[in-house]
Amino acid sequence: MDEKEMQHNPEIAPEQSAQSENLSQDSRELDNLQKELQEQKEKYIRLYADFDNFKRRNAKERVELIQTAGREVIQSMLEVMDDCDRAEKQMQKSDDLKQIREGIQLVFTKFRNTLQSKGLKEMNSIGEEFNPDVHEAITEIPVPDENMKGKVVDEVEKGYMLNDKIIRFSKVVVGK
Repeated sequence: MDEKEMQHNPEIAPEQSAQSENLSQDSRELDNLQKELQEQKEKYIRLYADFDNFKRRNAKERVELIQTAGREVIQSMLEVMDDCDRAEKQMQKSDDLKQIREGIQLVFTKFRNTLQSKGLKEMNSIGEEFNPDVHEAITEIPVPDENMKGKVVDEVEKGYMLNDKIIRFSKVVVGK
């Protein structure tokens, strides 16, 4: 049917006109929805790329941190190493046993102080109740004193904590 026929038939013209408007409106809505979908896809892609970049950067930083984690400790220990070298030279030159002992004691004190400044703490075990969370029992020995049963009698190897976290358990002898 052409336009002339539609104009002559008044019943068909409004009906087709309404359908034409509905199709036009549906087409605009579809276009709008497609544009919105495309925008959302682009936002998603950008967000995914940002997250992927974040993961890569975070992994790189983690690797760098692991590689340089001990740097500060090693640098502080270099001073102790220098003192050890000086003490070794002095031992070769001197026969004064008292002076050599004092020098070595100074080096040991500096070594302990350096480690403590980095968060290292010795665990005191002798006389304490045996605790499998912090002690590793090497052996049990009979004790004459009833109060020492189940307690640490001797420490074979000291235990250490780094910033309140156990890094080495105390190896101990327990009384039975």
